[in-house]
Amino acid sequence: MDIVEATRSYEAWLSAKVDVVKPELTRKHAIMRDSAFQFLRATFYRWIELWPALCPKSDGAPHVLSVGDLHVENFGTWRDAEARLIWGVNDFDEAHPAPYTNDLVRLATSILIAIAEARLDVDGKKACTAVLAGYAKAMTKDDGEPFVLEESHHQLRAIATSDERSPEKYWDKLASEKHVRPPRKAETLLRDHLPRHIRHVRYVARVAGIGSLGLPRYAAYGDEGGGLIGREAKRRVPSAYAWAGSTKALAGNYRAILADAVRMPDPFIWVQNDWLIRRLAPHCESMALADIGSAKALRHVLKAMGEETANIHRGGRAALPRIRKDLAARKDSWLYDDARAMADATVADWKTWKKRTG
Repeated sequence: MDIVEATRSYEAWLSAKVDVVKPELTRKHAIMRDSAFQFLRATFYRWIELWPALCPKSDGAPHVLSVGDLHVENFGTWRDAEARLIWGVNDFDEAHPAPYTNDLVRLATSILIAIAEARLDVDGKKACTAVLAGYAKAMTKDDGEPFVLEESHHQLRAIATSDERSPEKYWDKLASEKHVRPPRKAETLLRDHLPRHIRHVRYVARVAGIGSLGLPRYAAYGDEGGGLIGREAKRRVPSAYAWAGSTKALAGNYRAILADAVRMPDPFIWVQNDWLIRRLAPHCESMALADIGSAKALRHVLKAMGEETANIHRGGRAALPRIRKDLAARKDSWLYDDARAMADATVADWKTWKKRTG
């Protein structure tokens, strides 16, 4: 299949699983034409097809429960049970057993494409070296360490608390979304997860992300004690690995990867088979590429992304010795070489998509 055929096949499969929001799928198709970076984010199903043939040596690496759809905008912040600001991977919709190399190569591929589009100002080889150095460093430790942005990690904290992520801008943006009445199941879930005495509750059809565009997604927010509080309900579907034929694309993978990873969890995340409920609040969201690109110490941030990827993979403790051995046997350039191959294939698919659908 080419990219257009693969997209039709995947979306037909998706439509059989859930009532897709067709205008959002149309919007997604347009976003896919905008840039190769956005295209990469929107087409994880295609990545699954291309990966084995383009990265055969990495496809044979030890398996862990992986993020799957990892990229530079799949990192963000949340508050833990002690109200501390935490940074890390914040989307596990595509969690699935895969070679540990898959997450690293997809992250590096997103970086190379962002560099090519002048979204990141860093040398590609040095960027891949930074990611791999962070991953290897974390994997050699006896224990992992979450990213708590309080006394440490000043560069990450500066991004997370920038003026662009201010409460005023955050709530204004949410209020600008289309006001709707959610389906009964979503409305009940949202009300159940909001404080009991919240006032003036409003509901919107939330538009966020790229890969999940087309899936029903609703938010509720209201006043509590003189300030706004919000929750989001996002419809869940099996990982794209299920479309590709995997029998291990299980609903429980999301819960399992959260439970096993080295991290300080968000106490407001609630996962069931059909819905994901989470808190909406300033500083509890993904970091945009523009925020990351403006970091004064960009390579430090990329190294942290490698370390955080290792924090996720450390949940597969039985695989750690094999991962360390596999890493030690690899050439220094392996990550850049594989990411370059996947980036070239992604850009080629993007050009085909633009030509066939423009």
